[in-house]
Amino acid sequence: MTDKKVRHLLGLSGGKDSAALAIYLRDKVPEMEYFFADTGAELPETLEFIDIMADYLGKEIYRLNAYRGFEHYLKLHDNYLPTARSRWCTLNLKLFPFEKFVGNDEAITYVAIRADEAQREGYISKKPNIRARYPFKDDGLVKEDILRILEEAGIGLPQYYKWRSRSGCYFCFFQRKEEWIGLYENHPDLFEKARAYEQFHRDQGRNHTWTPSETLDDLIARASEIKQKSELRITRKKAKNLMEAVLMEEEDDPEDQACLICSL
Repeated sequence: MTDKKVRHLLGLSGGKDSAALAIYLRDKVPEMEYFFADTGAELPETLEFIDIMADYLGKEIYRLNAYRGFEHYLKLHDNYLPTARSRWCTLNLKLFPFEKFVGNDEAITYVAIRADEAQREGYISKKPNIRARYPFKDDGLVKEDILRILEEAGIGLPQYYKWRSRSGCYFCFFQRKEEWIGLYENHPDLFEKARAYEQFHRDQGRNHTWTPSETLDDLIARASEIKQKSELRITRKKAKNLMEAVLMEEEDDPEDQACLICSL
């Protein structure tokens, strides 16, 4: 009896790190399978970047959640929006679809955590047939290396980095306040959808808001104040180009572990 073939898997989030890892390993692991968990709430720039990566890699990027997106699971959760404490979005739209994709196959999943993110572990499956590898950590690659890989490949950065610091759903509750303003300015239709979700909760007598301590309406009412204090915008002004701006930016909270699968 022959040994069962081990699958090699790499998930693309639409972010810089997973894209750089796919480029880094393309010729090292030619049997790699690529996947993308489409939540149905992605930014247009994210979907465009996934298509660019598919062309570069010369392989299909398998789309998880082909028929069940955010709206489906929102209804299953009685229209209660996900929060930092109740991240049903990550579970249902990222983790469970991934484990279903793997099934009972022996698999190695390649995770794009860098050597300068030693405090982060990322998502580790509890299934014994799924093992994780961290090539960037193993090879000592840091943020500067990741940006170099993207630049040398001619891929560059997803365009949302002009106003956002991470990938993920357009309504991600981990967004900085200035990033909500960026959504408002760049995709007013998506901002209005997020505001409508929030308004629905208010109409039901609930106090849920996407961003801590204030509604999106309140946030936009003080947009000028937020933009003036925005570290993200200040960094953009100081930098020569987008690559340098991203290099200069401080990383997100290291305790934000559960959503790394969304944003790497």
